[in-house]
Amino acid sequence: MYQLSVVLLSIVSVVLPAAGEPPVPERWRAWPVARVFPAAVSGVSPSGARVTYVLAGVAPEAPCALAFQAAAVSGGCLTALRATYADSTHTFVATVGIAVLDRPGRRPDSASPRPATVRPVAFPGGPAERFGDRQYFAGALLAAERYVVATAAGYADGRAYQRGDRAGRRLRDTARHLTTTLSEALTR
Repeated sequence: MYQLSVVLLSIVSVVLPAAGEPPVPERWRAWPVARVFPAAVSGVSPSGARVTYVLAGVAPEAPCALAFQAAAVSGGCLTALRATYADSTHTFVATVGIAVLDRPGRRPDSASPRPATVRPVAFPGGPAERFGDRQYFAGALLAAERYVVATAAGYADGRAYQRGDRAGRRLRDTARHLTTTLSEALTR
């Protein structure tokens, strides 16, 4: 009987959120900004080195049409949250956007190096000050629960994207890593 109780308790703890933990669709609003967008995310640079992506800044909440490219998020988007990270060497920058949906999102296609994604946000006085729509080389999209998490990644030196640039493939892994890490933190 004791073993059955332990098994049932284990199953319930996986299916139901912890006591006091808000349901997944409400976390964007209930959690502090520092939990949605942590100050640092460990990862690997496009060259394969271990790096830490450090928060450069968090943008104010914005309408989805301003924060995301049109093809990145389908209808039902309530609001958008964005933050920009720079790697610890100040070589790479990436804006991560979270589209909050009124219903579970579709599975977006993110196979191309430069898919429709979140619009980059620049922050003055640091490595992300020259990051904009022309500077993102690669992106990634992931739909989970009531969110679409998207990342646009590029270089901190302000270089503009040029079609066929091989750097896009390497930066795509950075974008995927940040997208997956922040999506999992928000939805698990």
